[in-house]
Amino acid sequence: MHATVGDRIHMHSNTVGQADRSGEIVEVRGTDGEPPFVVRFEDGHTSLVFPGPDSVVEPASATPARGGRSS
Repeated sequence: MHATVGDRIHMHSNTVGQADRSGEIVEVRGTDGEPPFVVRFEDGHTSLVFPGPDSVVEPASATPARGGRSS
């Protein structure tokens, strides 16, 4: 798994009743884009993450731009 700052990580829950989590990668501590990653989650807290096989990295370029519509 490889990532760059600004990518999003989605961690799918493997426990019944536990919600999936996602957040923005704000720091890559491994070499050549490898884990661990520092992730800012949607609830605002930041954590060091060693993603498992239930995690997916979405490149920042794949995230639609936010803002107003162009006419």
